[in-house]
Order: sequence, then structure tokens, then C-alpha cells
Amino acid sequence: MTTAAATTDRRVLADLVPGGLVRDVVLVVGASALTGVAAQFAIPLLPVPVTLQTLTVLLAGAALGPLRGGLSMGFYLVAGAAGVPWFAQQNSGLGFVTLGYVVGFVVAATLVGWLARRGADRTFRGTIAAMVAGNLVIYAIGVPYLAQALGIGLVEAIGVGMTPFLVGDALKILLAAGLLPAAWRLAGRGTG
Repeated sequence: MTTAAATTDRRVLADLVPGGLVRDVVLVVGASALTGVAAQFAIPLLPVPVTLQTLTVLLAGAALGPLRGGLSMGFYLVAGAAGVPWFAQQNSGLGFVTLGYVVGFVVAATLVGWLARRGADRTFRGTIAAMVAGNLVIYAIGVPYLAQALGIGLVEAIGVGMTPFLVGDALKILLAAGLLPAAWRLAGRGTG
């Protein structure tokens, strides 16, 4: 497949899985559950723990596309707010300082899914760009919320809610940048 063909192919990986509505529901709920599991792999750094959530959020967006990816993180948010203890460190509800990041997950998965629909997940560089954009959205929503929730300034919130995570995020992005194009090649539809 040529690069021009890849950019006109508006499918995401989930579109290669047979099925209709049942497939979509299973994928949305499955991505939500996977994000909940990833949240439990946490290093309790205060006030924001280190988790694998962002990796699953961004991969879900890319693999599921904007609608299913956004819905999966929306379901994750709503179910967690309703009491499912699958936020980091088995939190649930709305009364915790990292809720802004979870809200950011919905927007980030949608954005990354939108970029994937345009072929960004088919190449190493494109995947990096999409994942960086998704991470920036998570921080753009999560860090100001953290500042407000803790009653601290934005610069301090960046220091405790973003800076310590940049190296880990870079590693997660590199992992995704290897996984997604490889998945497309395995499916026989990548750009090479």
C-alpha cells in the first residue's frame, strides 16, 4: 500500500475485526476495562501516581478510532464516577485530585482516534506525533484541574503533575510507535 493510499484509507485497526454493534460494544467495554487494569499498575508518587493508563488510553484511541475510543474512555469515566474502583489505586467517584487527567483521557482518545483515521498510526513517526498530541491533551486538562484541586499555582502543578512523567510517557510513546505500525503490517495493510 502506498503512502497516498494509506492516507485515504479511513479505517482503524478495529475496523478490520468482523462484526458490527456487538463488536463495537465489546471493544469499547474491553478498552475501558483494560484501562482500569492498567491503572492498578501504579507507583504511588504523590499527588499523581505513575500508571500505565496513558498507554492504554492512547492505544485505544488509535485502535478503535475517534468514536469508539472516545466512548471507551467516556465509559471508563462514567463507570468510575459511579463507583467502579478502577481509577488509579482503586479510586472511584469524583473526589480525587487526578480526575482532570481522566477527563482528558476522553478527549485524548478521541483526538488520537481521529488522527489514526487519517493514517497517523501506520508509521513510526505518525504514531509518535499522534501520541504526543494525545499526551498534551491529557496534560492540558489534567494539570490545571490538579492545580485547582490542590490549591496550587500552575507552575507548581506542572512540576508535580507533568514533569515527573515525561520520560515514562516518552517510553510509552515509543512502545506504541512500534506496536501500531507493526499491527498494520501484520494485518497486511501498513505502509511499510
